Amino acid sequence: MKLTPSHRLYGLGAILLVALVICSRKFSSVGEPSFIIPLAVAGIAYLLAIRELFYKPRFPRQVIVVGLVLAALWHIPFLLQPPGPDDDIHRYVWDGRVQRLGLNPYIVVPDDPVLAGLHTPETRTLNNPEVPSPYPAGAQFFFRAVTAIHESVFALKIAFVVCDFAIVLVLLDILRRTGQGAHWVLAYAWNPLLAIAVAGSGHIDIVGVLLLLVSASALERRWRAFAAVTFGLAVAVKFLPIILLPLYWRRVRLRDGALAAVVVGLLYIPFLNRGRIPIGSLGTYVQRFRFNDPVFAMLERVASPQFIAGLAVLVGFVAAIWLRSRAPECPADAFAWPIAASLLCAPVVYPWYLLWLLPFVRSASTVPLIIWTISVIPTYYVWHLRAIGRPWAVPGWIMLLEFGSMAIAGAIIAHRRFTRPAVA
Repeated sequence: MKLTPSHRLYGLGAILLVALVICSRKFSSVGEPSFIIPLAVAGIAYLLAIRELFYKPRFPRQVIVVGLVLAALWHIPFLLQPPGPDDDIHRYVWDGRVQRLGLNPYIVVPDDPVLAGLHTPETRTLNNPEVPSPYPAGAQFFFRAVTAIHESVFALKIAFVVCDFAIVLVLLDILRRTGQGAHWVLAYAWNPLLAIAVAGSGHIDIVGVLLLLVSASALERRWRAFAAVTFGLAVAVKFLPIILLPLYWRRVRLRDGALAAVVVGLLYIPFLNRGRIPIGSLGTYVQRFRFNDPVFAMLERVASPQFIAGLAVLVGFVAAIWLRSRAPECPADAFAWPIAASLLCAPVVYPWYLLWLLPFVRSASTVPLIIWTISVIPTYYVWHLRAIGRPWAVPGWIMLLEFGSMAIAGAIIAHRRFTRPAVA
């Protein structure tokens, strides 16, 4: 009996569930083969599922419901696992805690002996304790709000998973209004990075992704003021989406942009230091932090880190300007490609940075980006290398696999597009 696309999708969902549950049981050994192998199996199953989504324009509603239930199920074991001892989420708890104690996270340094008594068991192992917080004001308010309810990494992980599920609801609404198949929500919900980086490690990026998606939805509805404000809030969570500003040109009014600027400015008022806008350790981040950065590493031989970081922003801006000039409307891939272009030139490309792409990859043109969200998985091997005393650097063969896979996919798509027979 020949399997239907729906049956194949059910089977791939079952493989994803089993592989990710196995992976969750090895979450304390991030990067080891026992963690990487089931995660890689999940990634392959995901890519095969994407193929099925392209294969059929519509799937029964039952398939979508079952698919979303499966995604919720494989989030649970990761949610119940503690994050790594030096995962970013411990810094989030610290930032929320010191704010509630009346201190400025952009000034205080976690390893200051004077502040030793302020630490809890969950904040003593935070990473890079010698520098203040690098996170923008919107993220800081989120940390404070969640830790005010319950000060723990688990509370933050719950909040991040809620944002993840909210993205699913917004995506379903977008797909319904634009006439796209609702099954494309699974291109987001089934990506293994969500289980690892949101339910597992807990990263603030998912909050910014939600705000950016809401902004894109509002832009499509022509709710211009709301689109501008939510875009500003997304930038106030992580600076990365600022490169998408050209997409809003002449789609929002000047007063809408001014309103967004005022809202973001108000977020920074509590953190002003002698009248100056604080940036915390952002400069240190650009100067010192490196991970998975082949383009940045090559350019750093001939230019300063600050110049190349500015170039990365410029590349994203140019991509956004070009995409804005091509279409009067704002397709999803117009949000994905500028972010990807900027990240390709960034000094740091952690796997969870690709969360910003996930709600916007649902067309043939974004297949290289879909592949990137899976080919980035082997970079987790670096955590294992660090544990056994090796340098904190992505091996060349992993970067070749990661970026080579994406490049090959892009070349195949370009070849098919340019060799396709013209329609008479």
